Amino acid sequence: MLQGKKIVLGITGSIAAYKSCLIIRQLIKKGAEVQVVITPAGKEFITPITLSALTSKPVISEFFAQRDGTWHSHVDLGLWADAMLIAPATASTIGKMANGVADNMLITTYLSMKAPVFIAPAMDLDMYAHPSTQQNLKTLQSYGNHIIEPGTGFLASKLEGKGRMEEPENIVACLEQFFSQQGSMKGKKVLITAGPTYEKIDPVRFIGNYSSGKMGFALANECANRGAQVELVCGPVSALMQTKSPHIHRIDVESAQEMFEVCKELYPSMDSAILCAAVADFAPETTAKQKIKRTGDDMVIRLKPNPDIAASLGQMKQKGQTLVGFALETNDEESNAQAKLKKKNFDFIVLNSLKDEGAGFRTDTNKITIITAESKKEYPLKSKEEVAKDIVDELERL
Repeated sequence: MLQGKKIVLGITGSIAAYKSCLIIRQLIKKGAEVQVVITPAGKEFITPITLSALTSKPVISEFFAQRDGTWHSHVDLGLWADAMLIAPATASTIGKMANGVADNMLITTYLSMKAPVFIAPAMDLDMYAHPSTQQNLKTLQSYGNHIIEPGTGFLASKLEGKGRMEEPENIVACLEQFFSQQGSMKGKKVLITAGPTYEKIDPVRFIGNYSSGKMGFALANECANRGAQVELVCGPVSALMQTKSPHIHRIDVESAQEMFEVCKELYPSMDSAILCAAVADFAPETTAKQKIKRTGDDMVIRLKPNPDIAASLGQMKQKGQTLVGFALETNDEESNAQAKLKKKNFDFIVLNSLKDEGAGFRTDTNKITIITAESKKEYPLKSKEEVAKDIVDELERL
């Protein structure tokens, strides 16, 4: 799976830097081309001449190659690579990556990278467990990066671990796993909804919910990583929620009615739709044109039902199309999900419960059950990126 792949390997100032030689050897053995970018601190742990001998390429460390003004283009590296792997990644480098502190060649290369980025943290347990490091890792995940969690050998399912860098063979296996999925959905068109909807009360107030859009964005990235063309219709989400893949066309909406109109127009030309958005069931019957002033002790807002996007697409569904829904429940979870599966004409439904710690809104993790007309499969708590893989695997199976 790595034959002919171009890999930028970033090496930072960690005692685990010696393991980068093993990573290089395995990558090259599997047919990859490797270009090393090393930080000044990294050179204190391993010499560039050793790395150059293994890759048959000059090691890049400084912005300028020579004193005559010749410089290394981090932009060209970002365009050249099929993937960037930073192993080992120290707490310092992780912090700089998360906050855009571009003070060395490795960080500028990362910030210019168009390809997927994989990060293998390496530090002592206390540094790894520190809230600032954990927050930086979560930030990097929210940007679409892949964290190779210490001690697991798989892409991070939770941001906990012993701090040591994952073993080289497992790191390389993660890259192989990623590339093995590339192109499996090539030629497919997928509609994905994400985030909340806001239903205006007046120009400054709205009815909404706690959805962050993280699950929908993870699904969009996963489908795009597998080669699909994705139409991502998202409600109001944080400015931090960004997509990197050119295979994702993002359409921003605010209300359920707006989302309904876009989905109704797009779905007939799609192969699949994954309805992950938390769409408001009701909207105010009237919207005040000016801010409502407080004039008494209470206020009554009459609500009207919003269009049922899932039911409408279920009625529109044609032979060969797939429709996937979500059910976030607080009681009678399975029976409610099965009823929704049948009523909305879903091919399968993804159930999660607010009773499960770490699942639902405003979390980086989720715990799901995939239910079809014939079966159900329960999954443990995982990162939303890993959950997205499970859901898209089921979509491909169908």
